[in-house]
Amino acid sequence: MAQLAAELLEAELIVYDGNEPVSPVRMLASLAPRRRGSEACLVIAPEPRHLWAIVRVEHWLHGFGYVVAWIIDAFWDDRIPFPARNRGHFDHLFVTEQEVVDSWRATTGTPTSWLPFGSNVLDMGSNATHRPVDLQRFGRMPDTWDDDEASGAACAITGLRFEGRPPFLSDARANQREVMAQFARAKFTLSFTNRVSPADYTHPTREYLTGRWTDALASGATVAGVPPDCGSARELLWPEATLDFGTVDRAKGISRVLKAVAEWRPEVARLNHLRALERLDWRWRFREVATTMGVSAQRLDADFGRLRDAIDANRPSV
Repeated sequence: MAQLAAELLEAELIVYDGNEPVSPVRMLASLAPRRRGSEACLVIAPEPRHLWAIVRVEHWLHGFGYVVAWIIDAFWDDRIPFPARNRGHFDHLFVTEQEVVDSWRATTGTPTSWLPFGSNVLDMGSNATHRPVDLQRFGRMPDTWDDDEASGAACAITGLRFEGRPPFLSDARANQREVMAQFARAKFTLSFTNRVSPADYTHPTREYLTGRWTDALASGATVAGVPPDCGSARELLWPEATLDFGTVDRAKGISRVLKAVAEWRPEVARLNHLRALERLDWRWRFREVATTMGVSAQRLDADFGRLRDAIDANRPSV
């Protein structure tokens, strides 16, 4: 996403090691008044702690006219770092979940708004209707579904074709294309919200919408399992987007998928892809960023034309 944002916003992409310790020099820089410049800056922070990137000395010396941060795992609102707390380093904050907008705004004193997760639907999505895989596993699973060999065998008994974890590629863009190509072969993908499938890196109470849902839908698949109960899911998703098991029990889940596969029609894949174009494409998010920052980009405008053409082309004829 960051690569695509830089290309479409016609910006320089600077990538830092998010595990770098905060040096004493950076600590001092965070205390100093912010230097001003003419260029705008977007900080894409995977986690709140990555907001420290804006107070690297080279950025502090350079200065920016308008600075926006987009925090992806913003649900960790108890981890907002010092530079974001009323120090004027940021002019606007975007967070991916509605539920934490108020807490970020109150803690930082900075205008904060909701900018949810998305997907590169336009370039990597699919409305393919030939989908030989019934159920594609992706990502973290509850214990009952975590063994791909056992899940595949249990599905095979019922006649369902199950596929396990896709291969992981080191190149981010190549990996993304491979994952979405796998999704485009599936009628249903399998994902569970952190409420029923926790891990040491997930939030213990807050649920959130991630790329497991948006990328699958961009590829035309319906996401089976247990969806997140959050504002993003309620506002962005549509009835055909999810198949809610209501349980992590594998046998009950397979029974739900078996029935859903029997009722599945190619029109569902086309509808999921269309709705993803309309609601989930990253370009909608980038346009809001650009508007907030007061910048224009011909490449983004051109891609918006492509996006609107794709939406029109994928709408069913009356």
